Amino acid sequence: MVLDKLGDSLRATLKKVTKAVFVDEKLVNELVKDIQRSLLQADVNVQLVFKLSSKIKTRALDEKPPAGVSPKEFLIKVVYEELVSFLGGEGAKISIKKNPFVIMLVGLFGSGKTTTCAKLAHFYKNRGQKVGLLTTDTWRPAAFDQLEQLSKQINVPMFGDKKAKHPVDIIKKFWKELQQFDIIIVDTAGRDALSDELIKELDAINKEIIADERLLVLSADIGQAAENQAKAFHDSGTITGVVITKLDGTAKGGGSLIACSVTGANVKFIGVGEKIDDLEEFKPEGFVGRLLGMGDLEALLEKAKGVMTEEEAEDMGRKFLKGEFNLIDLYDQMNSMKKMGPLSKVAKLIPGFSDLNVPKDMLQLQEGKLEKWRYLMDSMTKEELENPEDITGGRIERISRGSGLEMPELRSLLKQYKQSKKLFKMMKGNENNMGKMMQRMQKGGMGKMGIR
Repeated sequence: MVLDKLGDSLRATLKKVTKAVFVDEKLVNELVKDIQRSLLQADVNVQLVFKLSSKIKTRALDEKPPAGVSPKEFLIKVVYEELVSFLGGEGAKISIKKNPFVIMLVGLFGSGKTTTCAKLAHFYKNRGQKVGLLTTDTWRPAAFDQLEQLSKQINVPMFGDKKAKHPVDIIKKFWKELQQFDIIIVDTAGRDALSDELIKELDAINKEIIADERLLVLSADIGQAAENQAKAFHDSGTITGVVITKLDGTAKGGGSLIACSVTGANVKFIGVGEKIDDLEEFKPEGFVGRLLGMGDLEALLEKAKGVMTEEEAEDMGRKFLKGEFNLIDLYDQMNSMKKMGPLSKVAKLIPGFSDLNVPKDMLQLQEGKLEKWRYLMDSMTKEELENPEDITGGRIERISRGSGLEMPELRSLLKQYKQSKKLFKMMKGNENNMGKMMQRMQKGGMGKMGIR
């Protein structure tokens, strides 16, 4: 999950609201101060912070909750809606409307532009698009080799010419061949700063390829400086949107994300990790939902595609919510979730999950652990697989001996099973968690809340 510190701080702030006896001006003032502190610690511009907090305070004190919505729920709704608006409202999703669709990436040195090209190619390939990569970077010798290596990793064709001296020459050499693809992703050269020379080069490239999207790649670690970069590129007419990289590894992520949203250059993708599939479409509603502990079901379903069928997901969901799952079900679920990414990240997409005190070791499933579970399960009887509670004493010793693994490994598996069963009972009975609250607000006609 990106911006963990900001999310933890905001969730702690909203918990004060849910525990409060009354919603009055004192509570609203405390809430606003806590939000200001959280955003300033995330390197958000001071003026923007005060503008946001002023809107929250005004709405919270002046507007009346609609029928069927409690003052607490309304106050949380106001915070949610203003944060979503702060980050761009409904967002700006890229729609592929023609063939080939050309996406051109621009940016300064060190922004992660070349890596983002490969991540974008992987993103669209996984959605059934035929993607081709083109490098036009004649400034950085390693750019060709880097993109070539990444393209092989994701099995996407890559085109370029290390000997060419001008980007337009490379385009003319390969453009006809690239017309076979649904999407063409073009990498460009960077500079230390946006200069007339760079603008001229990007204009020349764009005139040749007529890009449908021109995305500025910014690194989150530049914080508030992102505003000046985004504004400069946007004003030059060279971009249609922004991709923010490295959001997972810097405290300045909030500054860069919010700085871009106020320039008119909409954030369209965010990089949330180093792996090739750690790229997400930026959807403010779901993003804020995660920050506030409300989850992001749309993102969860998106990750689940290709991992399990809809029927399997529904069947699994029924079993877990009823508490009827056995060891085989647990293994299948953990295996599927692991394919979707780190369990700690996937769990935060589930509404209300952050309200549950889930042991960290339950979410930090180590590489190779599932394989050991399989060995242990192969040494169990059908009865033991279906009724793990019966595995005690001599059975533990027998299964351990048969699998070739130490008894602590088996006890770890049984512990995970018991924790999972307890967790799902908690989720079923926890009527006051944030996800439940937001769902009630949605049913009460409160509009789009990011929970579907």
